Amino acid sequence: MRTAEQLQQLAAWLAATDIGLLELRTSEGTLRLGRNGASSGEIVQLDAGDDGAAPAPAVAAASSVGLFLHGHPLHAAPLVRIGEHVPAGQLLGLLRIGPLLLPVTAPLAGVVAGILVVAGQAVGYGTALVELQRLE
Repeated sequence: MRTAEQLQQLAAWLAATDIGLLELRTSEGTLRLGRNGASSGEIVQLDAGDDGAAPAPAVAAASSVGLFLHGHPLHAAPLVRIGEHVPAGQLLGLLRIGPLLLPVTAPLAGVVAGILVVAGQAVGYGTALVELQRLE
């Protein structure tokens, strides 16, 4: 459970750093705090409340630095396409670190809503790579 005091403390810690986004995932849900873009750099909650809207999309993020690949280097076809239904754990892409290929998998079952990084682009840890619309 998130109390106002806990959120204020997290916002204060985040404001004292140069971190632009903090995402915490627990069994109770996900909390996203980030800078609002104003010159003051105020920290705001990015996932404010459940207003009955459609569930927020989930993203598969980079687990390391590397080059994001849409498919295996030896095959022309991408691993997934926009609109495709995927189960949790399905391979969505690969991160190339030198000769090493790391899997990028679906964090949950859903529909591929977008591929956020072009093939071969260098990415950093935590970069959003593939957006999934949650299944209801």
